[in-house]
Amino acid sequence: MLFEDTYRTITSNHEGSYKEKGSKFIAFAIPSKNEDEVKQHLEKIRKQYYDARHHCYAYRLGADKSAQRMNDDGEPSGTAGRPIFGQILSNDLTNILIVVIRYFGGTKLGVSGLINAYKTATKDALEDAKIITKTINDVYEVDFKYERMNNVMKIIKDEGLNMLDSRFEMDCSIKFAVRKKYSQMIYEKFEKINNLKIKYLYTN
Repeated sequence: MLFEDTYRTITSNHEGSYKEKGSKFIAFAIPSKNEDEVKQHLEKIRKQYYDARHHCYAYRLGADKSAQRMNDDGEPSGTAGRPIFGQILSNDLTNILIVVIRYFGGTKLGVSGLINAYKTATKDALEDAKIITKTINDVYEVDFKYERMNNVMKIIKDEGLNMLDSRFEMDCSIKFAVRKKYSQMIYEKFEKINNLKIKYLYTN
């Protein structure tokens, strides 16, 4: 197999913390599917913890892990966002946002102290998180005449396809999801049915 068709993510929000020389670091690990969700979570945390000195974060999105960003929010470059992101990488996670806020304790920690603090707070948040492996699925729609119903349903039943939506009239339509590595094989099976149209919709 030339591609990965699974990815790892967390199932729910988790918090972690770390204290050093009076400074308190609180980490929030949040499942996020897209950049709009990331913005909403960031706004909420900034409002709720408006009195924190820094709101540093990192995220990675997409089953292909193509969208990613790190932000130091005023901390010295590379001391906050990068160690947060490093924990996302070491756990091989995606569709996740991690925000670490800092309440300054009056004593500077230095570059190595900051890196350790942001890394440790993030690690603490992820240690209790439930990490799951999800499959990457292609979603298709098939349109067919009612008399082809048995042929279509046999494939769906035999292959254990996940039906997402359906319309059964004289002209029928079914939307289904299939794990990516089986996608081409399923597509070809449906293509063999006369008077049936199959259309790729999206991947999730």
